[in-house]
Amino acid sequence: MQLEIRPDPAEVGRARRWTRSRLAGAGIAADEPLAETLILLVSELVTNAVVHTGCPAVLRLSLPGATAGEATVRLEVADRSDRAPVPRCADGDATGGRGLALVDGLADRWGWSTDGAGKRIWCELDRCAAARKTAAPAWGGFEYEAV
Repeated sequence: MQLEIRPDPAEVGRARRWTRSRLAGAGIAADEPLAETLILLVSELVTNAVVHTGCPAVLRLSLPGATAGEATVRLEVADRSDRAPVPRCADGDATGGRGLALVDGLADRWGWSTDGAGKRIWCELDRCAAARKTAAPAWGGFEYEAV
């Protein structure tokens, strides 16, 4: 399932609402740690795409199926910008610069790849993970940076 995202900061809230409704439809309760973590990851990745690329994007969500073997949730945000995500260290007082650090700290796996003329950033959460990560890392951060 996917959602088209316009290059408008208001789209971040719409992406969160869309994701919540898809999770509910898959039987994942809003107060489940997995749902809370996924909503934060959607916020970070969609914000990065909207704020740092100025291009439309596509949010894709793959939820576990009914079979026990499908226990991984995959989130992808593809945009039309060819600018790679560039690590940025955020100062203690900075109000930004920690988005990809949050993704790194909360997702079980994440990465990015070129996608046609643009790129795709993805992350995965294992639904059956014994202990869900619930706090952001305290160290520096990464976000897109204009090249």
